[in-house]
Amino acid sequence: MKTLKNWTLSQHADHFVELKVDNRHLLRLYVLESGLMRVLLKRDGELALNRTWSIAPGDDVPWEGRDRESLDGFGLPGFQLEHEANQLRISTDRLRVTVHHPLCLSWEHYHQGQWQPLAADRHTGAYLLNAHGDGVEHYQRRQPQDRVYGLGEKSGDLNRSGRRFEMRNLDAMGYNAASTDPLYKHIPFTLTQRDGVSFGLFYDNLSSSWLDLGNELDNYHLPYRRYRAEAGDLDYYLMLGPRLLDVTQAFVRLTGRTIFQPKWSLGYSGSTMHYTDAPDAQQQLQGFIRLCREHEIPCDSFQLSSGYTSINNKRYVFNWNYDKVPNPNGMSAAFHAAGMKLAANIKPCLLQDHPRYQEVASQGLFIRDSELDRPERSVFWDDEGSHLDFTHPQAVRWWQENVTAQLLEKGIDATWNDNNEYEVWDGEARCHGFGQSIAIKHIRPVMPLLMMRASLEAQQRFAPEKRPYLISRSGCAGMQRYVQTWSGDNRTSWQTLRYNIRMGLGMSLSGLFNVGHDVGGFSG
Repeated sequence: MKTLKNWTLSQHADHFVELKVDNRHLLRLYVLESGLMRVLLKRDGELALNRTWSIAPGDDVPWEGRDRESLDGFGLPGFQLEHEANQLRISTDRLRVTVHHPLCLSWEHYHQGQWQPLAADRHTGAYLLNAHGDGVEHYQRRQPQDRVYGLGEKSGDLNRSGRRFEMRNLDAMGYNAASTDPLYKHIPFTLTQRDGVSFGLFYDNLSSSWLDLGNELDNYHLPYRRYRAEAGDLDYYLMLGPRLLDVTQAFVRLTGRTIFQPKWSLGYSGSTMHYTDAPDAQQQLQGFIRLCREHEIPCDSFQLSSGYTSINNKRYVFNWNYDKVPNPNGMSAAFHAAGMKLAANIKPCLLQDHPRYQEVASQGLFIRDSELDRPERSVFWDDEGSHLDFTHPQAVRWWQENVTAQLLEKGIDATWNDNNEYEVWDGEARCHGFGQSIAIKHIRPVMPLLMMRASLEAQQRFAPEKRPYLISRSGCAGMQRYVQTWSGDNRTSWQTLRYNIRMGLGMSLSGLFNVGHDVGGFSG
């Protein structure tokens, strides 16, 4: 990594100021709202990824993503610019940022008639780039009184200070809710509270990344916090509170509001793999309805685990096992008669021996291997399979047609979008990108986001008069626009219950308000 040091003023536009850094790179400081600014670093003047799917300050983003440099949806207030020999200052009536030599930023907020410190970069090296083309780092000062929250779905205590976290979506079955990291979701957003003021920091980068919030110490530097991404752009938003609640609200305005789901989705939802894994699955499910009635257990819905798709001991999405479930429509009708809705488990990867694998492969609807002219192959459910490419319009259409024909027309009310962490570790594997090829390392968490959006639109088209309900295990900032989520495949223990509550609060602080947990545990 090479530290960026020298800068000159390159451009003063209506809504941003641009600096030339080390005679190569461009650093833009955008003024988006009076309490919201953005820092975008363009390596050699170019973006690694010219689109974003997380930023949605107005309407939802296009399927192909929002232009990363778009300013649509922001208030864009005027600002003051002061430029002296060794520093540059940008001010609104609430927030002020100063650029120093060598390159580092300091932030202040206006309170009780004067400017007061808010945040500051590490002055001994704030912005670093990998000289070979991939990888970015950002360092900020860390104060001993800082309390740091957020990061979406993370284990442990709500205050994240003193720990290091990784954003790399994994199927972390049986995780320890007090310590396991990484988990299922990718939300590099922190809320920092200090001395009666709070601010948020969101890194709009979807590649694997790490946030160190005080675990690391270095004798040559004052205490710091660090963000590092393996690829992509350094593009972050700083939002002023002053309360934690204000920061969360600002983040939701930035990434999109929670979908308004039906009232029944707030009730108890039953689920177990036992019923659909049984050879007489439909009878077992009928038994669940009977037991709820006998024991007067109020239940509004049931999550149909993936055993209904099995051939022997493996799962094949959109494949009904009619030996286990001879009459899917009759099964749905029985649940509806008992006042329960049904959600069915679906997965975005087709095993290599899936009955419809060749059909999908022949249409080019899988993510492609980086070197070989074939679909990528990744470990999935005790075998290998290929992942659907939801940046390909035909793959979206294929998915929606099957959601409709295999689920909705059989009486299923909702989709359970599962196992969608997209553990494709060939980082250069190619995605269609809606006609503009993208390496998977740049957009892995976008795949579950577009998967859930495809399911949502299928449900909306099938029943336009009903508010849709669906859930997703994996995703990134913005997933609240489409789904409810839950804390994944936890361990069965009292410690899990204790820390799942904290995980839910951490997600809520990070804009995911509609969350649930496997109360009885999943693993063990």
